Amino acid sequence: MLRFLPLKLGRLYRCLKLLLVVGLFVILLMNTHNLFASFQKNELTDRRFINLNKCPACFGTSWCRKFMNGQVSFETWGRLRFLDVFNVKNVYFAQYGEPREGTRRVVLKRLGSNQELAEIDQKICKRATGRPRCDLIQAMYKTEFSRINGDVRLLTPEVVEGWSDLVHCPSQRLLDRVVRRYAETKDSGSFLLKNLKDTERMQLLMTLAFNPEPLVLQSFPSDEGWPFAKYLGACGRMVAVNYVGEELWSFYNAPWEKRVDLARQLMDIAEQLTNNDFDFALYLLDVSFDNFAVGPRDGKVIVVDAENVLVADKRLIKQNKPENYDVWYESRFEECDREGCLSFSKDSLCSRVTVDHNYYAVCQNLLSRYATWRGTTGGLLHDLPTHIAKDGQLEALLDECTKPKKRYGRFQAAKELREYLTQLAAASSSATAR
Repeated sequence: MLRFLPLKLGRLYRCLKLLLVVGLFVILLMNTHNLFASFQKNELTDRRFINLNKCPACFGTSWCRKFMNGQVSFETWGRLRFLDVFNVKNVYFAQYGEPREGTRRVVLKRLGSNQELAEIDQKICKRATGRPRCDLIQAMYKTEFSRINGDVRLLTPEVVEGWSDLVHCPSQRLLDRVVRRYAETKDSGSFLLKNLKDTERMQLLMTLAFNPEPLVLQSFPSDEGWPFAKYLGACGRMVAVNYVGEELWSFYNAPWEKRVDLARQLMDIAEQLTNNDFDFALYLLDVSFDNFAVGPRDGKVIVVDAENVLVADKRLIKQNKPENYDVWYESRFEECDREGCLSFSKDSLCSRVTVDHNYYAVCQNLLSRYATWRGTTGGLLHDLPTHIAKDGQLEALLDECTKPKKRYGRFQAAKELREYLTQLAAASSSATAR
């Protein structure tokens, strides 16, 4: 009986594959008319499709002319609407064209699932009218998004604190930076709210409350060396960012030398976001292989999902001196039966000057043997070459960075790990050059 078990499982697998193919074929037949229509029409010029009709309950309008002129269009598979059922995150690849510059690939995001977007509409309506459905545009003028009007000089911490991870513990310095760099206005450059139009203020606050990723990209732009994708613009509830490259997961089985270089860059990102000249600590609360991408030409690692980034102002912490502010904060390792999970205290991240969270997040969820993703274990640095495995140093550093045995051991391990990976990457480059 046991001898026939693999054979039966094999037949079952083939049957399931056949059923899936037949199912997709049936769906294609049922959607034949829509299929041809999808290829003929550029839906990104449709105001309702991109939810421009919902503004100012939207993310901006700076790219609307480009959308309406047909300069932005979905790539092949993005045109097929029946495939949206698989695209839960509402992230699309598209082509953007300029007459003199040609076309280039961009990424379009709705910044949430259809359910999440519907829920924000219901919340706006309930706050304004007490009912889940209403005239969304009129409702926006009866919510907290409109109460911060032109008479209010500054966007202050007490108004928006806790709205999202970005402003879990905002300082005035951070909020001034967010307003000053807000890209969805023609008159950017001022931290005064009164310089924004009513609709622009509501769009900014809507973005801050629903999904602050665009504001993270604008406030800490790639042009200034921050490791985030470049923000391009928005129209309605469709945001455009620069296409970086393939996701980090695509390099899971890359040659050892490539993986070492990527690991080094990830630790450098953890360091930069923790310690920088601006005294802003940007803590990554959602770290997985899907949230990073690698440039095809320069091989540079970039953060491509910045929704869950908590920003702590170290200058404010030093100034206010909350309890234990100068005691180093160690993130606690915890066993987890889910992929990409982390243990952290937002309040502790907001009240300590020296924190090891980013090192812990990168080591546990991406690099070490504890990292699990899509059914695999071992992390990016799996299957160490024999000579490195015998040495034992790399594995010991990864373990200490993830699950430290010594007090404050992760801080030292992260420092030594960065140095060790830099040495390995340099050695690989030298060997290749020969």
